[in-house]
Amino acid sequence: MKIIISLFAICILFSANKANAQWTVIDPSNIAQSIVNNSKSLVQESQTATHMVKNFQETVKIYQQAKKYYDALQSVNNLVRDARKVQQTILMLGNISGYYVNNFQKMLTDPNFTSSELSAIASGYTRILEEANGVLGDLKQVVNITTLSMTDKDRMDVVDNCYKEMKRLKNLTAYYTNKNISVSYLRAKKKADTQRVVNLYGDGSEKYW
Repeated sequence: MKIIISLFAICILFSANKANAQWTVIDPSNIAQSIVNNSKSLVQESQTATHMVKNFQETVKIYQQAKKYYDALQSVNNLVRDARKVQQTILMLGNISGYYVNNFQKMLTDPNFTSSELSAIASGYTRILEEANGVLGDLKQVVNITTLSMTDKDRMDVVDNCYKEMKRLKNLTAYYTNKNISVSYLRAKKKADTQRVVNLYGDGSEKYW
């Protein structure tokens, strides 16, 4: 029951700060689903890289609005162990969304990718994000105060499993991002233009290859 009390306290804290984190007010699964829906439209409706850049702006807007929620959640401290795992699981969903939005924006300006490749990359991110959102759905079932049929141990087991699975998906997103960037780097290397890739993806981009 500690996890339920602590999560309820999180909601109260957010309400006091006018940044309601209750599932019914700001639901991170709705945020993720909105990004997924926009990404699917992006892939289906964008015929060129130019169109893709324009259409992707709506996804960026959704993420930027959601980041305020994730930043507020990040600032919540002094939680019991299991409530902390719930918090971190939700934040990892934000990390996955951030990997996608921040890196795909750069890929859209990368001449080493074709339009069809960019569509495929966006589809890959979307599939991962959909799976992560499913994990969050499982988590919602056990943090819902009306779910009284489960024992505390049952709840903790589900929380642990959701945490581990979301961490796997977060790591998969990082790996997927790095592999795609490495393709750009190898293509740039053939054109003696690797510095452009390094500049685009950051000074620490040597880790991608």
